[in-house]
Amino acid sequence: MKKKSKKSVTNAADPESPQVFAVEMKSGKAKFTRRDFLKAAGVATVATLAGCSAPTPTSTATSTPRPVPTQTSSPQPTLSSVQLREACKILSAHTSSISAIVISPDGRLLASGSLDNTVKLWTLPDGALSKNLEGHTSAISALVISPGGRLLASGSWDNTIKLWSLPDGALLNTLEGHTDEIWSMAISPDGNLLTSGSQDKTIRIWSLPDGALVKTMEVATSGAYTLAISPDGQILASTPWIENVIDLWSVSDGTLLKTLEEAGSPVFSPDGKILFSSIDHRTSIGLWSLPDCTLLERIEGYSDTVSTLILSPDGKFLVSGNGNEGTIKVKSLPEGNLLKRLQAHTRWMEALVMSPDGRLLASGSVDKTIKLWSLPNGALLHTLEGHTDTVDILAISPDGSLLVSGSEDHTVKLWSLPNGEFIGCAFDLAASPSDAEGVTYETTIEGRTVQYTLPCGAPIPAGAICTCNCVGGGGCSCDSYSSGGGSHYWHPN
Repeated sequence: MKKKSKKSVTNAADPESPQVFAVEMKSGKAKFTRRDFLKAAGVATVATLAGCSAPTPTSTATSTPRPVPTQTSSPQPTLSSVQLREACKILSAHTSSISAIVISPDGRLLASGSLDNTVKLWTLPDGALSKNLEGHTSAISALVISPGGRLLASGSWDNTIKLWSLPDGALLNTLEGHTDEIWSMAISPDGNLLTSGSQDKTIRIWSLPDGALVKTMEVATSGAYTLAISPDGQILASTPWIENVIDLWSVSDGTLLKTLEEAGSPVFSPDGKILFSSIDHRTSIGLWSLPDCTLLERIEGYSDTVSTLILSPDGKFLVSGNGNEGTIKVKSLPEGNLLKRLQAHTRWMEALVMSPDGRLLASGSVDKTIKLWSLPNGALLHTLEGHTDTVDILAISPDGSLLVSGSEDHTVKLWSLPNGEFIGCAFDLAASPSDAEGVTYETTIEGRTVQYTLPCGAPIPAGAICTCNCVGGGGCSCDSYSSGGGSHYWHPN
């Protein structure tokens, strides 16, 4: 650990403010023991710095006297987006690839799942670790949050589904019955039903929040790889892993309504009266009336295979993606005129997501980049770099201000929208290299004690209790001060 020096600034503007002091790095690389990490990320607008001190020295020699720092104001941003991106390179959210992410309806909570068998809860927009949810014995394959934001369901390759309460992360129930890997899940718009699809060639419907099994439907294909429920909650669409078919089911009684041959990528219209899908071996788009499943219209002109469909919120245009070719097409509705064809990526495109207002599109690829596009004109706005492996998953917050990306590099990164600025990363010290550093604290929210992990120097809410200071990986303490600790803040009692 490099030598540190004291820095002081007098907060003359507010003589009644808490006396806040700082110990910071004198020199060296901007990695993670920096005081302004989250402040620079714009997530510390109302926080008050609370009392944290460095680990108790393990040496038996006489302790170095505690320095008498000079009063300083709250930290000011010093790190650019580029510096933040560099710092986050050594910080991991999980110990394996990110396999699922979902944002709560209020935009305040993020859940991530990984091939490391864990689910983790993070606060937004700061990306602080709130809870590590353990119990699955194999990879996490799917995550869904109820419309009310009070329940999280996690599906796994261990053949089970776990129900967790939010925001505290308490385990409510483990749903058993599938005999093979869980591939997909969807929750009804009213939050009363959970559907799950599996490699065991069944779809199961469970009641919520109790998790009782309501219905089991047998699938004639290779399983239920994707699931989608219509906005009115009446129809369930499922697609298999191999075959190009869509099965349409009645949610109320589990009856198979119709199988659409040579079709895929089902998307419901906002009013639930029309289903959009690829047809003709994924070279055209079909519009089907619901619930009678009659083909109303065929939109042609897709020489590229359609692997993803996204309908704009106003229903005025349709975005299609060809994952293999890395291309995107934007077509007007109902005319089906081509508005734009984009060569989005040079390698396989893994993720495609539209903002809630339909004005922005984000794509992620094996080429390790994320691209932001204006809609419907298809103008390239930004290319986001920083991931060191495939970007598999993208999610946009309900208010459209935040993009979250999950990658095979084990990281979860946060980007502001629409400017695409990198603002931080969700990280877990236990999943990061041993030289990564952070601070853990406890605070009370709605009568419950919650523990968070943040970067060293991050502002901590007033009244919070520091339980761990800036040391990498292992045990630590806040009982006393040592100049050998990482950069940190405290105010005297």
